[in-house]
Amino acid sequence: MSTQHYTSPLSERYASKEMQYIFSQDKKFKTWRKLWIALAQTEKELGLDITEEQIEELKEYAEDLNLDVAKEREKEVRHDVMSHVYAYGVQCPKAKGIIHLGATSCYVGDNTDIIIMSDALRLVRAKLLNVIEKLAEFADKYKAQPTLGFTHFQPAQPTTVGKRATLWIQEFVMDLEDLDYVLGSLKLLGSKGTTGTQASFLELFDGDQEKVDKIDPMIAKKMGFQSCYSVSGQTYSRKVDQRVLNVLSGIAVSAHKFANDIRLLQHLKEIEEPFEKAQIGSSAMAYKRNPMRSERICALSRYVMIDALNPAVTSATQWFERTLDDSANKRLSVPEGFLAIDGILDLCINVADGLVVYPKVIEKHLMEELPFMATENIMMDAVKAGGDRQELHERIRELSMEAGKNVKVHGKENNLLQLIAADPAFNLTLEELEKTMEPSKYTGCAKKQVETYLKQIIIPLLEENKKVLGVKTEITV
Repeated sequence: MSTQHYTSPLSERYASKEMQYIFSQDKKFKTWRKLWIALAQTEKELGLDITEEQIEELKEYAEDLNLDVAKEREKEVRHDVMSHVYAYGVQCPKAKGIIHLGATSCYVGDNTDIIIMSDALRLVRAKLLNVIEKLAEFADKYKAQPTLGFTHFQPAQPTTVGKRATLWIQEFVMDLEDLDYVLGSLKLLGSKGTTGTQASFLELFDGDQEKVDKIDPMIAKKMGFQSCYSVSGQTYSRKVDQRVLNVLSGIAVSAHKFANDIRLLQHLKEIEEPFEKAQIGSSAMAYKRNPMRSERICALSRYVMIDALNPAVTSATQWFERTLDDSANKRLSVPEGFLAIDGILDLCINVADGLVVYPKVIEKHLMEELPFMATENIMMDAVKAGGDRQELHERIRELSMEAGKNVKVHGKENNLLQLIAADPAFNLTLEELEKTMEPSKYTGCAKKQVETYLKQIIIPLLEENKKVLGVKTEITV
């Protein structure tokens, strides 16, 4: 491999072989040839003078790309589609006169883009479901594990480890719903000519509108699509690309949120991402266990979120029936958005499948804060023992401030329970107070919520899509 020219990190380090093939030259140009065959077959079926011998010749070389011929031709004519028409014709001398008949460059270019994006979305969909599956297993395993909740990253009412995981899952499920909608709505451009009017085909078929109307549906069926867009300029609306990359951006947002939470939890030493036996966390600090996978998820996710602006601006600035300032941008923004999200999802699967939980650390952090969380219950118990609620509320506020000062100013342990036990206004012993310190009493319906969510939403979803589960990922670095 040459080391003297730039190679994209997306292909070198992050994206899978499967996603790279979807956006490869091989797949692109073989799809062009399939589209030319579909066009020729359709035109023959509708009565044009095209022979079966010509079509068979096209089929014979559908997979046999002579890219060197196309490359040399493009140096002369500066047009990629016509270079490939020429190269195909070199291999198929009997059929060369009917290749691309009546079509414009966007017939192969745009239809191929839709086909490739459809295939890429299906791969993304499969990996997204695998992320959901791994997180669902994690949520179920730790559905009853109490943990300190946080609002504003400040200690708040306890939740469970599994309940927190359902929040990550739910966002990925939203992304799946968006993906399914967009994937289900994708249509081919069809063959509509230079400005979308199909004028060339009306000419080819001597003004026979009925035959012209049949062209797009017949091509769509041959290429495995339900239909083509009803109207277009020379290209399909570039808003299609925007919708697709918005789906990828949404997945990136969810992945970033998940990975950021893991990074924070790893700092707290409560949960860690996978760390291999020989992995080095830092070149200087040998003891470090950096959350490098989660950090990479965040890094790539930011790229995808920003990348989604490209097709938005492109769509907004297309002039009338078409302008070519979309082309160079599309060649970068669409493939690289998919390659990046592919790498993100591989990392998410890897992280979700190997999360390490430290219940003792979680319990330690929870117990340090639980006396504050329990003050409402303590106050109610004191009222039942004959106390005045308003007076007790003020006393518990004052004692909480004193205990907080002991922790933050003096670095001591939380002694709120001892302070309350020593205050006659509460009429409660330390032993009675300590009985209230069972964490599961403060997690509300968290465990039940996890069970219900998994049973009603996630398990049916995974069962419906079980054929795509079990994806094996390989993390390159």
